[in-house]
Amino acid sequence: MELFFIHPEENYYLRKVVREIDEEVNAVKRELDILEGGKVLLKERRLNKVFYHLNRNYIFFDEFIRIFTKQTPLAVQISKSLSKLGKVKFIVVSTRFIKHIPIRNDEIYALFVGTFVAPEVASIIKTAESGFIREINYTIMTEEEFNFRKKNNDPFIWRFLRQPKVMLAGTEEELVK
Repeated sequence: MELFFIHPEENYYLRKVVREIDEEVNAVKRELDILEGGKVLLKERRLNKVFYHLNRNYIFFDEFIRIFTKQTPLAVQISKSLSKLGKVKFIVVSTRFIKHIPIRNDEIYALFVGTFVAPEVASIIKTAESGFIREINYTIMTEEEFNFRKKNNDPFIWRFLRQPKVMLAGTEEELVK
């Protein structure tokens, strides 16, 4: 499931899944059949191959997206580097990031609130961009600046806060309070 949810736009055939996750073909086939039977995956026949892709209408699609966002290379790098990043209050990633949905130039995929070591954050983002199809827009702000902008109804902040997101550090209740 992780393979499909970390790359939600991809289609996979059996042998490609086997190569990607390095498991036995029979075990992979069995799991793909179970996921397809549970409506998590859809299958499509093309010539002599059967392709599997995520069912975006699956009832728990958004919940799984949020769970697997925490397994993306960006989230894993952030988790490993938390102690080097500085004084972290919130780290939030938009679900548009994992879904690979393009954003406008004035929007962001990630918000960092606290006192951060900017070069460390930039390094993590640069590493994560190598596996992403476009630039990862993000912003860093102090807790005071964030609270001021939130209190004064800054459209940039509220547009980000209103969209579906995943908390990598901090709690959503504190973030929107």
